[in-house]
Amino acid sequence: MLDLILHSLLQAWELLTHFHVYLNEWSTQMGPWIYVVLFLIVFAETGLVVTPFLPGDSLLFAIGALAALPNNTMNYWILLILLIVAALLGDTVNYFVGEKFAGRFFSDKNARFLNPKHLQKTQDFYKKYGGKTIILARFVPIVRTYAPFVAGMSKMDYKKFMSFNVIGGIVWVVLFLTLGFFFGNFPIVQKNFTYLIFGIIFISLAPVVFEV
Repeated sequence: MLDLILHSLLQAWELLTHFHVYLNEWSTQMGPWIYVVLFLIVFAETGLVVTPFLPGDSLLFAIGALAALPNNTMNYWILLILLIVAALLGDTVNYFVGEKFAGRFFSDKNARFLNPKHLQKTQDFYKKYGGKTIILARFVPIVRTYAPFVAGMSKMDYKKFMSFNVIGGIVWVVLFLTLGFFFGNFPIVQKNFTYLIFGIIFISLAPVVFEV
């Protein structure tokens, strides 16, 4: 059992540290289907509360870098539009799932954790800081998966949610995809791509530290 866990961890580490290499291989093998796969990954990472572990910022940067290669089949503009749609649709689905199941999760007044009083506090928080939360969450791993879900559970005004959802989603995709497109293939970046990916993850956590 321990050997299996260690093997899985080593595989995950190999994928993380050589992510751009595998992504390049997948794009070559899949052809146009790579667009579908990338759409589903971004959608799931932002739209399904059970998949917060999927890559986000690092994926967008790596995709942008590959799209800049002259022999690559991926088109920057197609990726830009497709992934913006995936990000916005993911958050929207997540919002409605949270809204629908809020009553089931917070129905017991004597519950220790899922108490209706906690939901009311969350609703008050989103009324005051909701917009900032939705935008900043886009740049924080894991948090961006749960923010729209909690927004739905707390009954945040849908029009307000969507306005900040659109702003955050567009800025998030455009920023990381474009940074990868223009800077991802610099020799110094290629040589230190693994460190850069970890740097992106570290920087992504900065908004949380700032808010605290």
